[in-house]
Amino acid sequence: MNARVQTWGDAAAVGLSCLCMIHCLALPLAAGMLPMLGLFVEAPWVHWAFAATAAPIAAWSLTRPDASGRRAWPLISLGALGVAMLFLAAAEWPSHEMETPITVIGGLMLSAAHVMNWRRRPHVR
Repeated sequence: MNARVQTWGDAAAVGLSCLCMIHCLALPLAAGMLPMLGLFVEAPWVHWAFAATAAPIAAWSLTRPDASGRRAWPLISLGALGVAMLFLAAAEWPSHEMETPITVIGGLMLSAAHVMNWRRRPHVR
């Protein structure tokens, strides 16, 4: 696998995770300032769309073997747990009030897995 393509995958995943966290943390402010935007941002499909976008990128990026053919199973596990938390939050499990904290924690876990995955790979300059 081309190292440049692998680095791009991790960078894209971290960027999407950051957008997701900005979405979650800015929601109360946006909802208070712009009621119509608040209705759009709070729509359940937005959370499902973020999770559905994150899952295949994480699967592709985190499961790629390194140059020696080894997979980083701890990072794969951390990423899978982060994605699972994104889906649980989208489903509002265990409650609607826990949606934002679970989403933020899941996003941080997923971002951390991608950053660690990026750091363990050789970089093309």
